[in-house]
Amino acid sequence: MNWDTIQNVSSNIVFAFLFLAMTIYWISLSFFKNTNRLAQIGKISSIIANILLFLILGSRWIIAGYFPLSNLYESLLFLTWTLLTIYLYLEYKTKSKIIGSVLIPIALLINGFANLTLSPEMQKASPLVPALQSNWLMMHVSMMMLSYATLIIGSLLCILFLVISKYQDVRLDIIDDSSVPLYNVMLDYYEAKIFSSSNEISELGKLKLLQSLDNWSYRIIGLGFPFLTIGIIAGGVWANEAWGSYWSWDPKETWALITWIVFATYLHARITKGWEGKKTAIIGGLGFFVIWICYLGVNFLGKGLHSYGWLS
Repeated sequence: MNWDTIQNVSSNIVFAFLFLAMTIYWISLSFFKNTNRLAQIGKISSIIANILLFLILGSRWIIAGYFPLSNLYESLLFLTWTLLTIYLYLEYKTKSKIIGSVLIPIALLINGFANLTLSPEMQKASPLVPALQSNWLMMHVSMMMLSYATLIIGSLLCILFLVISKYQDVRLDIIDDSSVPLYNVMLDYYEAKIFSSSNEISELGKLKLLQSLDNWSYRIIGLGFPFLTIGIIAGGVWANEAWGSYWSWDPKETWALITWIVFATYLHARITKGWEGKKTAIIGGLGFFVIWICYLGVNFLGKGLHSYGWLS
């Protein structure tokens, strides 16, 4: 059995474990009470998938001799691994099933796209093109992928906020639950919703849940934005070294700048304007789609200097 076959089998196993984890999380979230053991199985499945992805990336690094972020396939695997790693950390901190329920399907789709859509030739490790033969490869691409993963999670929480609030303005300053774990907030809400006849109790649980989502989306986006900034700066230095210009208005560069502006606007609105809730959730939710345009959308154009990322 050659290396390509082993990798293909391993990637399919990752897909299977992610599908199992997604199914279990959705069942666990639908039947909220007495499903902790079931949720643990979903978490273990995610951990196994994460370890397998780490081994796949590590083995590609050893065999090819360079950091495994040289083509679209490797970046998709790295993004999936990073998303799972951040999600596992967040679940450990928040004790919440909701993050896994919305994030694992995204990881599953990315992994499926990488293995089922990209051709076998695009999945193979190949010698680096001249533009990629630089020490800036690890710095620039790893920072960009870390920023994509972190901002995707923060944006997803913004979208979840809008879904739960039904796109309505919600007063979040009337309660103070910033120290309450997200798991307890969710439990309060769902138990009140299911077992209580009082609408007031149910609405209070909903407000607590929305405030926790708002706080966590702010924290995660605040973490991802510096990664994005460092990645763009490193890319400019690398571009000057490879092409003799810091900025060429390549489609990838242009959309990276648009992504930076969107999340800079989000943070500016929160920090200086004191916005929260629906207003910032709309900006953060918009960022989710902008990220995917920047990361994958421009790859369908087949234009610009980032030719190693084109879909052909």
